[in-house]
Amino acid sequence: MKKFEPRQPRPVKKEEFQDRMLDLRRVTRVMAGGKRFRFRATVVIGDRNGRVGVGVAKGLDVQQAMAKAKADAKKHIIVVPRIDNRTIPHEVSAKYSAAHVLIKPASIDHGIRAGGSVRFVLELAGIKDATAKCLGRTPNKLTNAMAAITALTMIKTEKPRPRKTETS
Repeated sequence: MKKFEPRQPRPVKKEEFQDRMLDLRRVTRVMAGGKRFRFRATVVIGDRNGRVGVGVAKGLDVQQAMAKAKADAKKHIIVVPRIDNRTIPHEVSAKYSAAHVLIKPASIDHGIRAGGSVRFVLELAGIKDATAKCLGRTPNKLTNAMAAITALTMIKTEKPRPRKTETS
């Protein structure tokens, strides 16, 4: 007969992304029998090495909404080009819904000068030196984060090709 061996602990999988919860709201659906409550979570994930994503999901409880939002953010990862792993190559501006965001590159050791959800997006993308401004009037964290993601996708990395001159 075999002797009982204690179970080995499961190996803990190292999470490659860090996450920040931007927003958590209780949303309501009105039914014939009353109100049904759910939670909507907005999560930003990033590896601080150029990859970042924003996810939104609803769940019956907070934990379920957070897990679903993380999974949604992983599906929407973008890669952000950076100069010397510190700042962005050029100024970008983007609009998403009512949010309007302007992101400018900065010199070394300038730090991130941004507020709210744009700051979290830039930090988790691995951008260390930048200035950002929310130009829209909306305080909505989700739309400001999505505007920042839209702006980061607009960064161009190609160098302009030299023009060919005609020689006669």
